[in-house]
Amino acid sequence: MPDEYVPRVAGRVYDASFDTDRMTTIADPAAAGFERRAATVSVVISVLLTLIKFIAYYLTGSSAVFSDALESIVNVVASGFALYSVILAHLPADAKHPYGHGKIEFLSAFFEGGMILLAAFVILIRAIDALIHGPEIEKINLGAVLMLAAMVVNGLIGIYLIRSGRKHGSIALVADGKHLFSDAITSAAVLVALLIILIKPAWVYVDPIAALLVAGYITWMSIGLLRPAAAGLMDQQDLEDDKLLTNILDSHVGANAKAPQICSYHKLRHRHSGRYHWVDFHIMVPADWNIEKGHQVASTIEYEIEQALGEGNATAHVEPCVDQHCGTCQSASASKSS
Repeated sequence: MPDEYVPRVAGRVYDASFDTDRMTTIADPAAAGFERRAATVSVVISVLLTLIKFIAYYLTGSSAVFSDALESIVNVVASGFALYSVILAHLPADAKHPYGHGKIEFLSAFFEGGMILLAAFVILIRAIDALIHGPEIEKINLGAVLMLAAMVVNGLIGIYLIRSGRKHGSIALVADGKHLFSDAITSAAVLVALLIILIKPAWVYVDPIAALLVAGYITWMSIGLLRPAAAGLMDQQDLEDDKLLTNILDSHVGANAKAPQICSYHKLRHRHSGRYHWVDFHIMVPADWNIEKGHQVASTIEYEIEQALGEGNATAHVEPCVDQHCGTCQSASASKSS
């Protein structure tokens, strides 16, 4: 297997033989372990909070509480998928997956967004039914206490996952954290509705109205997860990466550029496989360079790009320059003759 298909981390090339006895991991094992633990915490907390919310719904009969409890079921399923994706994403590239397994994180975020959208639809139906037939609210005090506890725990775990995901570049953890944090916000809306009904018992229709607001909010939130996940799955170009790569390559073009100097470049393409970056491009070099010289220059620029991006792989294709007025070619010829 050619080494250009093997991921590198900050320029370190991994074993291209795909020998399972010699296989190395793509990412830091300590970071992988931390992410697995964070995702496991998310699953456990999601299960416990789902039980608490359904107890609160059983006690109150509130449509708003039901909407929050239903979203928590989505949390459990999505957190489980996030845990699976975090484990799979850290597996090294192999013969069947030469680009690694990072795409699973985009799939996890897309799945989470789809599940949230489905929950929003069910909440909407339940709220409309309550508006038509009239809501029945009971035992608000205990229900409010349970919702308050769920809101605080969800908010703290959500912030923890978002920060951990951003620190380690895990799209799945960030998506799961945003989901839990949004769940805390919906719990706050439900709590407000319960308190209003506690103060003004006649205002029972506040409950299904709050459920409708929750449905609208999590629909908006689901779209926010689906769009970037779809972009990653479709290999949409990252504008920040494009700017970074262009600046690096531009800095090497021309006779007065920094070493190693190239004549020009073209066919720059890049994409994400989860947190990993894959870059390929063509560089033009003086036609009288030998293969070893061209390869050294290409490898140096590849390494610089990999250092800048972090986890990923850069591959350059070397071509002879055909521009008779190229300043880099003239400078190379002058240096060779002198």
